[in-house]
Amino acid sequence: MSGSPAPTDAVVACRDLRKRYGTLEAVAGVSFEVHPGEVFGLLGPNGAGKTTTIEILEGIRESDGGEVRVLGLDPRREARQIKARIGVQLQTASLYPYLTVGELIDLFGMFFPRRLPLQRMLDALELNDKRDAQTRTLSGGQQQRLSVALALVNDPELVFLDEPTTGLDPAARRSLWDVIRDLRAQGKSVLLTTHYMEEAEVLCDRLAIMDHGQLLELGTVDELVSRRFHERAVHFSDIAGLEDPQMRGFPGVKRVAHEDGEVLLYTADVPATIGAVLAAADALAAPPHDLSVRRASLEDVFLDLTGHALRD
Repeated sequence: MSGSPAPTDAVVACRDLRKRYGTLEAVAGVSFEVHPGEVFGLLGPNGAGKTTTIEILEGIRESDGGEVRVLGLDPRREARQIKARIGVQLQTASLYPYLTVGELIDLFGMFFPRRLPLQRMLDALELNDKRDAQTRTLSGGQQQRLSVALALVNDPELVFLDEPTTGLDPAARRSLWDVIRDLRAQGKSVLLTTHYMEEAEVLCDRLAIMDHGQLLELGTVDELVSRRFHERAVHFSDIAGLEDPQMRGFPGVKRVAHEDGEVLLYTADVPATIGAVLAAADALAAPPHDLSVRRASLEDVFLDLTGHALRD
């Protein structure tokens, strides 16, 4: 790294961050800041560069270029000072299988000069009834909650959560969402990676969309949607014989997109567009299936930016 990022009150600041593995540029010039007290999300598919980015910020990996500060410190030269003030939940964690939940939380707490009481951690992560259970007996959701508890045991100012709800059932996922909301309510800063669209919309104050190592867009959900869409989306199942040039000529239609066997017509005149769809479908003797209207969403933004949908 050369030089220093401009002074900022951001808890995370990275500029032109780069990381290469052979010929693959996993992180290609990423720049963003995380503000105090916010939940900031990195949204993108597997392989987008999200995990590599936060591992550099955590001090686990070294970058090949760019400038980084975490809590005003350099992760390469001041890792010890940073690690005492952050919490890290890894995407995959190997827990000591024969230690109990209580023993493992106590063990991790010993690594830090400041730690939260065991009972508080058990209460916060709904692990009271598993206090004396060996970690190898926990369900996937319980293991994820324990992994988050270990990230919070030192009462960190900044928490890194890498795909914290991957593989969880809906109830377990929403339980962890409540934990993240509580962290924000306490004034903590959270940097979250996810490939779940709903998760990003529900939790993140601001988010960055990543794909192929690049940061494509950044802002609140409302900002991301309003920058690209002022229309509603009429969508229906593909109709054989109804081609894009014809649909682009329908009244009100601004753009046409396709997603997993569905047509999306972004229109400024919903009634006129639907009328044209019905007339065209009638001429082809192929009534449209699943015809509906919705406002443009974060999923539309991702599709517009990348040309493909982000699927769970």
